Order: sequence, then structure tokens, then C-alpha cells
Amino acid sequence: MLAVRFAVPPVPRIAVHRPALLERLAAGVRGPLTLVNGPAGAGKTVLAAQWITGGAAPRATAWLTVEPGDAPGAFWAHVLEAFHRHGVPLPTDVGNPTRAEGVDQALLVRLAAALAERREPVVLVLDQFDAVLAPEIAEGLQFVLRHASDGLRLLLTSRTDSLLPVYRYRAAGEITEIRHADLRFTDVDAERLLHEHGLELSEAGLRLLVERTEGWAAGLRLCALAMQRSADPEAFVREFAADRSTIAGYLLKEVLDAQPPLTQDLLLRVSITDRVHPDLADALTGRSDAEKRLAELAGANAFLEQVGESDWYRLHPLFAAVLHAHLRRRLPGLEPRLRARAARWLAGTGRFTEAVVQAATAGDWQFAAGQLVDNLAIGRLFTGLETHRLRRAFAAMPSDLTGAAPALVEAACRLADQDLAGCTAALRRADPYVTGTSGPAPRLGLAFVRVLAGRQAGDLAATERAAADADRLLHEMPQPLIGRHPEISAMTLAALGSAELGAGHLDRSASSLSAAVAACGQPGIDPPLCDALASLSLAELLRGRLRQAEEHARDSLAAADRSALPPEHRPGIDHLVLAGVAAEHDDLTAARAHLDRATMSERPLPEPVAAVEVAVIGSRLATAEGDWEGALATVHAVGSAPAPPQRYEWTEDELAIAESSAHLAHGDAAAALDALDAVSSVRPAHSVARARALLAAGDNDGVTQALAGLSADETITPSSRAQACLLQAQVAATDVSTGSAKEAHRLLREALWLARPEELRRVFVESGPWIRRMLRLDPQLTRAHSWLPARVLGFARAGGHGQLPVAEPLSERETEVLGKAAQLLSTEEIAAELHISANTVKTHLKTVYRKLSVTRRSEAVRRARDLGVL
Repeated sequence: MLAVRFAVPPVPRIAVHRPALLERLAAGVRGPLTLVNGPAGAGKTVLAAQWITGGAAPRATAWLTVEPGDAPGAFWAHVLEAFHRHGVPLPTDVGNPTRAEGVDQALLVRLAAALAERREPVVLVLDQFDAVLAPEIAEGLQFVLRHASDGLRLLLTSRTDSLLPVYRYRAAGEITEIRHADLRFTDVDAERLLHEHGLELSEAGLRLLVERTEGWAAGLRLCALAMQRSADPEAFVREFAADRSTIAGYLLKEVLDAQPPLTQDLLLRVSITDRVHPDLADALTGRSDAEKRLAELAGANAFLEQVGESDWYRLHPLFAAVLHAHLRRRLPGLEPRLRARAARWLAGTGRFTEAVVQAATAGDWQFAAGQLVDNLAIGRLFTGLETHRLRRAFAAMPSDLTGAAPALVEAACRLADQDLAGCTAALRRADPYVTGTSGPAPRLGLAFVRVLAGRQAGDLAATERAAADADRLLHEMPQPLIGRHPEISAMTLAALGSAELGAGHLDRSASSLSAAVAACGQPGIDPPLCDALASLSLAELLRGRLRQAEEHARDSLAAADRSALPPEHRPGIDHLVLAGVAAEHDDLTAARAHLDRATMSERPLPEPVAAVEVAVIGSRLATAEGDWEGALATVHAVGSAPAPPQRYEWTEDELAIAESSAHLAHGDAAAALDALDAVSSVRPAHSVARARALLAAGDNDGVTQALAGLSADETITPSSRAQACLLQAQVAATDVSTGSAKEAHRLLREALWLARPEELRRVFVESGPWIRRMLRLDPQLTRAHSWLPARVLGFARAGGHGQLPVAEPLSERETEVLGKAAQLLSTEEIAAELHISANTVKTHLKTVYRKLSVTRRSEAVRRARDLGVL
């Protein structure tokens, strides 16, 4: 281990003291997470180093400079070493990672436990945290931070947003963020910096300098260095403000021109890259002296620095920009050729994304697109850490290029932008180039994009054909290559499952989507996992398997959290499913909240059928809220909207059933029957809905006929089966013949036992007050099904006669915690709202579960509402 990684960097001799930011750091580390975020040269590391060397940091503070490419095991080994070198004792049984590639969860558990037992918290400073690329590192860090209680505080400096779930800490008020806007130098800061350089400017000149540099610390420092050589600093500022080439001239004259001709040539050529390796530099110059020259430049502080202890170097961004502009002027036409060389060198060393970006910038579209297709990386245009960078690289690619690769890449980019027509046109251009002699990679790329296009079009037949081709071609590709791109198989299966879902083939859909989830077993493909889980949850909801649906939906949300997906890129289906589950459980408040979150994004939901389910659930909630007109409007809005490329009969039936329910809520049985008769369907749900409308119309014989044979239908959902029993029970209850009352009671018992596993409360609420009358005649049955809402059981609210029994009343704090849980807040968010620890929240919830005789949070909320506690 390199000692420099654990050493607090020395503060530069000329450094501006910024007390306000230092105070924010001091306040921030009293909470769990402090983030200092800004671009290169913004002063992040200097600020953190000033805070520590100035004596403001707590005694137990450890420093670690993160290096790019640290594997999880190596990262945690360095963290433990940082604690050791900075005098933070840990029990010997914490241990150390045994391999670089990973770390045992047990070690993280022991580390968190050891930190939680400390009397004084440890502050761990992770400098350059943006170098962390492995999601497992961020997950492990989040685990230790969460379970170390108050024993660990993190201070991260980073150029990019952290892989940690920052939004959770924001929601809980447990994060201090110092962003680029905070790091920008004010007029006062700039004046101090210039004073340290022996410079004085007028107020107007200072203000102009700060405005033009936008307060960028490194830019101001470079200007100060240039102004020291200027006879008139005020004139320098005016010139710089009017023509930024002044600073460029300084850098060219004082830095570039001071170098030997061969070194100048090297600097100009390597300015096209963000980072440069000696071998890459040799490829760009055609010589073999780059290693020596780069080391000399770094040693001379000639605006080039070594990246950590690696073999890579980077130019100062301002100097790189100046060199790049000068390259175009001095050697016009050379840049594209240099980028083409760089692309091939980078591709040869496995730096795929950088190679594609260089080739695309050079306009070498055939090579750039070929890299995506031949390396089976076309899926990276849809998912992965480099998706946006790759999509930007191909934004300017012409549409008239020949060959399969450019057409396939364009088709994928169009599809990612929801441009199905553009994707289809590009696929047609690719077809003539992709033949049996093309090799498996282009054919697999074509099949893959066709699968995703078929899903977006809702075309099951096309999706099935393309998925079969993709599956066959996957077996023709080298397995190591397939293993590096699990997103291809995962996204293919997810698209197939989605198309099957849209066609109403629920069992087949669930099978394909479960396989897609299994294919997402590798880290780094959380977005496809999130998508597959969301679609699987919808399939399970439509199958009536509420517990599985809820579990998959919450797993989808967790996957989105892990990958830090922004809200606009999340599927939304997970919240739609949770809304459907909550509606079946008669938790209308939660259902409405989830439905609102499902539809908050301007992007369409990824499942074509999802729009129908939004209308169905929305209509059901409006009906439950007494707004039957709103319920009808919701259904009609979907029915009158432009039809998707393919809409299946079962979705029309879903809308007809929702419309029928809205009419029944208004007491219009005839309109309910007309809505159902407008579609032709043999689905059990349709038969049950028709029986319900016939019962409202007083046609008991019609009810019996509509429900005949449903008991043997294996496709009927538990909800429909329970509702069918209730309808038959209601018919029997109105029959005065001998034995009808007994039959009604038997059917009610059967309905209750059918509904109990999934706690289908809403179907009993919607059935009317006759159930309450029957339950009053059977106290034993009532006690056996206390999970039903109070309005069904016939009990009064809190304080009334016959209140539901509770073993022990809830305390004020327990009621407060449960109220926050009812608002769908997480444990950490509840803790932040009530200013208590997360462990205290968990303790209160456990006590609530015991008192209310439940085992889950959602059950506690429903039980408390039935009791009138909430």
C-alpha cells in the first residue's frame, strides 16, 4: 500500500482561507454524510486538507485517497489501513479482505458493529470518491454507514454525484452538501487570492475577473500567475474579458514555447484525449519517447500531472483546451487522424467507451459503430454507466451511411429516444447488410433491437420471432463475450415477457420475466433488473398474486435506488403495482399516493398495457371516493386516446369492466351491462363483472348462469373467485326457500377463506352491507377474519361501542411513528422527521406490531385505521 494515499495532502503555500466553508464541514461531520462536489480545480481537496491541518477536524479522522479501478476487496483493505494509520483502533476480529475482487459481507458486519460501539465517532475522508466505479463498493459503504449508527461519519470529495443513495439522506436531512456553486470563489475570495500573489485590482476589475472565470479556483490562479508577468494587471483583466486568447497566449508562450520542439509536438497531439498513457502518446506521435517526456513535464509542473501512481497523465483542463485550439490552427486536418489512431489504440487495450467516443468525434462512424456491434455492446446504448456518453457520441452520426453497424446503432439510438418509426426505418436499412454470412454479432444486434422494438410496439409475434433469433445467436457467440454483456440476454427476456404481458399471456410472461431477473444476477445492470422486476410485479398483480406482486415491486424500487436512477428514468410500474395492491387491501390513501407517483413522469410507462391499468386503478379509486363521473372520465380518456400499435381484446375488457363498475356505483345497472356487452370476452373477470351487473338489475337467474362453470376455470384470480362466491351468496341470501340461508353462509365462508391469503378487503367493501348483517349472526366467523375492515365487520371506530380489541393501547410516540409509516416514509426518513435514531424507530415499530397483533408495517397501518387509531 502506498503511504501517499493515507496522507493528508499538503495545503498549497498560496491558499485562500475560507472560514464559512470550513464551518460547514465542521457542522456536516456531526451528521452521517458530507459531500463536497465540484469539477476539477474547484478546490475540493484543498478545502478538506485545510479543515484537517487547521485543527478543526475531530481527533478520530482518517484520510484515504481513492484510486480509479479499486476493486471492492482492495478498497476495503485500504479503508481498514487508513483507520490503522490514523490511530483509529479496531478489534482484531474485524479481519481483512482475503481477495481484491470482493469482500465478505461478514467483514462489513463486524466493521459496522465495531464502529457502532465507539464512544467517539470516526470521520472517514474519501478523497476523489468519483474514482469508485464498482457499485458493490458504494453498496458496502452504505451498509456500514447505516449499521454503524453514530460511530461513522463520511466526508466525500467527488467530481460527480455519489453512487450512494444521496436522495435518502436529503429526505432525512442527514447530509451536508458543498457543491460547485458553493466552491466558486466570491469577489472577497478572489481578492484574497490576488493579494497572496502580490496583486491588487479595482472593484470593477475584480468583479469582471470573477465573472469571466465564473469563480473557478484554478482559472483564477492561472490568471493571477499571468497577471504577475503583466505590466498592467487592470489592462490584463480587460483584455481577458474581451478576448480570452490572452490567457491562451500566456500558456502558449510561457509553457508550450518553453518546451523543445518534439515535446511541443507531443503536447499538441495528446490534447485530444482526457488522459494520456505513454504508449498512447507514442501512437499519436509515431515515436517512442513519450514515457520520458511525460515524466519530465510532470516533474517540471508544466500543467501536466500524473494520475495517482498509475502510468497515466492528464493535462490541466485549461491548458488542454488551449493546446487543442492551437492544434487546429497550427496543423489543420490532423485532429481527425489523431482521434482515429487514438480510437484504435484504446480499442486494442480494452478501453471500449473511450475508443468509441474518439472515433465518433473523428467522424469515423464505421469504426465507432462497428465497435458497438462487433463487441456485442449495443445494449450499452440502453443501460449502463456509459449510456449517456455513448448516446451523445452518436448524436451527430449521419443517417445515410452504408453498412450494418451504423444502421443498427442508429436504430438503437432512435428506439432509446422512443422514436419507433425512426427505429423501424433504420432497421430496414440494416436488413440488406445482415445476411447469413455476416457473422453472428451483426445478426444478434439486429435481433436484439428488433426484440426491443417489438416490445415498444406491443407486437407479440414480432417480439417472439426476434427473441427466438436472439436466443439461437447467443449460443453461437463466444461465451466470454456473452458473459461480459449480460444485459443482452436480460433485456431480450424482459422484452419478450413484456410483450407476452401485453397480449394477456400472464403465465408465460411471468416465466420469461423471472428468467430476465435471473439473468440480471451480475452487478452493474440494475436498470434492466429494475425494469424486469417492475414488469414481473405487474404480471403477478394481474394474476391476482398480490404478495408476490408487492415483493417484486419493492425489489424494483430497491434496484432503482441502488443504481441512483433519476425519477424520470424509473419505470413507474412498480408504484402502479403498489397502487393496485393497496387498492385491493382497501388502503385507498396509499393507493392514491402510489398511483400519483406512477404517473408523475412525463415519459410514458414502458409497458403499453400500463396505461390501461393506470385507468383501471384510477377509476376504481375514484369510484371508491364517490366520484363515479371522474371514474368514467378516466376510463373514457384511455378509450379515446390514440390506440397503440396493437391493443389486445383483454385490455379492452379491462376498461369495460372498470366502466361497468363506475356505472354500478351510480346505480345504473343497464349502462353497466351495455359497457360489458360492447366487448366480446370469455375471461372469468368479465363473467364476474357481468354477474355483478345482473344482480344489480335484479336478474338472479342471470347471475347463476353467468357464473356457471367458473369454479373449474384455472385462470380465474383469487379476487374474481372470491367475488363470484360473494355474488352467489348474495343471491342465496335473497332466496326464501329452505336451505338458502345455510348455502349463503357457506358461500360467504368460502369467499372469506379464498380472500384471506392475499387479504382482499376491497371486494368485501364493494359487495355492500349485507355481508355485515351475515357476519353479525356468526361471531366465531367474525373473530376468524378480523383482518377485514371495521366497516365490513360492523365495529365502531375508536371510542365507540364494540371497538375492535387491542392488547394494549399505543403510546403517543408509537402512534406518531405509525402515522409517519402510513405516509410511506422509510425508517431513516421517519427517524429524521421525529429527530430520533433509526434503531429507536425500529423498536417502536416492533412494539406496535406486538400490540396490534400483526407482523408487517402495511398490516399495522391497516389495523390502526380499522381501530380508529389513525
